[in-house]
Amino acid sequence: MKRTLVIGDIHGGLKALVQLLERAKITPDDKIIFLGDYVDGWSDSANVVSYLIEFSKQNTCIFLRGNHDDLTHRWLKTGELNDKWLQHGGQSSIDAYRRFTEEEKQEHIRFFEEMVNYYVDMENRLFVHAGFTNQKGPEEEYTPTPFYWDRTLWEMAMALDPSLNPGEIHYPKRLELFREIYIGHTPVTRIGEDKPANFANVFNVDTGAAFMGKLSLLDVNSKKVVQSDPVHSLYPEESGRN
Repeated sequence: MKRTLVIGDIHGGLKALVQLLERAKITPDDKIIFLGDYVDGWSDSANVVSYLIEFSKQNTCIFLRGNHDDLTHRWLKTGELNDKWLQHGGQSSIDAYRRFTEEEKQEHIRFFEEMVNYYVDMENRLFVHAGFTNQKGPEEEYTPTPFYWDRTLWEMAMALDPSLNPGEIHYPKRLELFREIYIGHTPVTRIGEDKPANFANVFNVDTGAAFMGKLSLLDVNSKKVVQSDPVHSLYPEESGRN
């Protein structure tokens, strides 16, 4: 049976990714949508990218762009350094690339450049790393920045009065545009959850893999969840972004 599977923020946790894919029993019939933030966190940031490049040669994959991917890409391509990026996991990516050749780095740059900012499937489900701000939809955004930085979509979904229904005057127009919306970016561990969380029609699949959480996969049709072990337990000598 063909599945559409969405995977949350990896943040350099290659051991967790491999474990997760094995537990999910991935087959060539599956479509796998990665929500971004492949890097910045655990020591395998660069190795995650190498793994995904090879993995995509035999599997149907869609790679969304996360904010950390954008920052790492900028550094790889131009040497641009951002102090906040270094404080929030960027140094781990710089360290990870020390062992990579220039040819390997160029291959990774191409991978970053080929990422997409958002994806809408045939069933009108939106997949995006963070969110979008334009009431008319992501295609009307004036800048790509909200796709990998916005948190207002998730905050709005969490704060929405459950008694409101689509079509009512106060119902958020952004949420009416899509059947379902899948995001990462903001760990659900911040609200005490350890599995993908759902408010309104928004599903957040970032379960804090960069910190003390697990890496998660969600089957968008069945809503079945598969998770790795807590990622920090797979990297006991490291601190990740903790």
